[in-house]
Amino acid sequence: MMGLVPFLGMEDCLSGKSALFINNSNLVIELKESMSANQLNGYKRRFGKSDSVVLDELGYAPFDQIGSEILFNLLSNRTTVGLMTITTNLSFDRWEETFKDLIITATMVDRLTHRVHVLDFHGPSFRAEDIKKWLN
Repeated sequence: MMGLVPFLGMEDCLSGKSALFINNSNLVIELKESMSANQLNGYKRRFGKSDSVVLDELGYAPFDQIGSEILFNLLSNRTTVGLMTITTNLSFDRWEETFKDLIITATMVDRLTHRVHVLDFHGPSFRAEDIKKWLN
């Protein structure tokens, strides 16, 4: 069974659009590496060129101050450029656990939730269901 998140990126590609699918923790690592190599602006340009960005697992792991700031900058620029899908297991009131800064968190939530559709899924995880089937 395929999850919804990769499916969204595949649908974009099948319709002729470019799509970027990336895990949030990996994105922050790539941003920091680009910054260390003085290539952050080039990375941001490439990120902005995708028709659609699927950012998976925001909130899974917390960031340091630098990670939070560069991710905020990248995503806040993206909100005016094109389609973005973000998955998270945290409600907005818990995002400060990830970003560790109240101002960045509040501004990030404000920008990312402007003119969007928020889908809230509840229920059993398809991965947990697969494990139950495998164990039986």
